[in-house]
Amino acid sequence: MNEMTDNSTVGYMTDDGRQIGGTMMEMKNITLRFGGVVAIEDISFDIREGEIRAIIGPNGAGKSSMLNVISGFYHPQEGEVWFHGEKRPTMRPYKVAQQGIARTFQNIALFKGMSTLDNIMTGRMTQMKSSLLSQAIWFGKAAKEEAEHRQKVEEIIDFLEIQAIRKTPVGRLPYGMQKRVELGRALAAEPKLLLLDEPMAGMNVEEKEDMSRFILDVNDEFGTTIALIEHDMGVVMDISDRVVVMDYGKKIGDGTPAEVLANQDVIDAYLGVSHD
Repeated sequence: MNEMTDNSTVGYMTDDGRQIGGTMMEMKNITLRFGGVVAIEDISFDIREGEIRAIIGPNGAGKSSMLNVISGFYHPQEGEVWFHGEKRPTMRPYKVAQQGIARTFQNIALFKGMSTLDNIMTGRMTQMKSSLLSQAIWFGKAAKEEAEHRQKVEEIIDFLEIQAIRKTPVGRLPYGMQKRVELGRALAAEPKLLLLDEPMAGMNVEEKEDMSRFILDVNDEFGTTIALIEHDMGVVMDISDRVVVMDYGKKIGDGTPAEVLANQDVIDAYLGVSHD
């Protein structure tokens, strides 16, 4: 990676020639406590337009807590969240979603009795303009709007290559396929920033390869900025532009995959070496 300037509004050029934009989101001195337990301690980092930004660290490092801060599920006691150059006030998760931030979850959160298509349709809620009453009546503008949303969902189904299971209840699907459906539901919200919480957990090698390909395609074809938590270091190093490393709630590394791999604090954390 070649830094083009110190001005975060300009961004940087990746080693493979991709242009990454300026800062989309900035976490400034974030501290999150649960009673006397400090989950995140004074962490700052940014996420740039168009990049794939990985957040890694051992179990209990505070990664999911950080993702929950970004998505509005948790509110830090200290620090600020900035989005598109503006300080974000404390807001509920649905308001954060309306700003263009969508996510998947570490534990799959789908409606198991509903079909693949209907699950992905629920991701269109933030895009719907008609009132609940008009949607229930399903007439006129509401009917036209739903048809447009279904067309968008069908495009996502084609993109994720899950046409064969579009009418299948997701509870009957294998785990890896459920993960793909959950990705589809997040994409249905047309996010500017997509948060992925361990998108490849529990997958076999072939499923990981497929998911990696889809993540790269989402970033490349849709231009979606992605922040992800992932334990598979091989995957992280292959698909990420920059990596922030957490350990015991603190940031111990931040940079390109190569820079992170050469960071002694990161090596110690993953090898379980005690810190003096």
